[in-house]
Amino acid sequence: MPEGKLTFVEKEDVETQVFNWGRLSWLSEPRVTAAERFSTGLVVLEPGKGHDRHNHPYSEEILYVVSGTGLQTVELPGKVEEREVGPGTLVHIPTALYHSTVNNGDVPMELIAIYAPFGPEAELRELDGVAIEPPVRVAES
Repeated sequence: MPEGKLTFVEKEDVETQVFNWGRLSWLSEPRVTAAERFSTGLVVLEPGKGHDRHNHPYSEEILYVVSGTGLQTVELPGKVEEREVGPGTLVHIPTALYHSTVNNGDVPMELIAIYAPFGPEAELRELDGVAIEPPVRVAES
């Protein structure tokens, strides 16, 4: 295990990326764990907020809804799939396909996001308008 990399990670151990549409806490990425093929984050979308249509040209994505509800769109070849999703729903988004998620409920929507391979989380860190909140505590490796 590389020095300084975590095995057990809690949200308070990592920075949070804050956007006008939501918050992302990357629990596993090259800066945090020794994972070599994927990144994993906790996404929180406030009611009425979400991320606009976008894609990840080099990564596929898994979204797993932990709480709340939302409208999920995935532009599959030849058709657009749009569906309300809630707790327990997993969405697979193949590499480079356009997609969006909007919280259509009255409470925050929490999702787990996984990118394989990792990379989009680092690109998000560099976007205009992102604020970075440092970890709440110093994690022990």
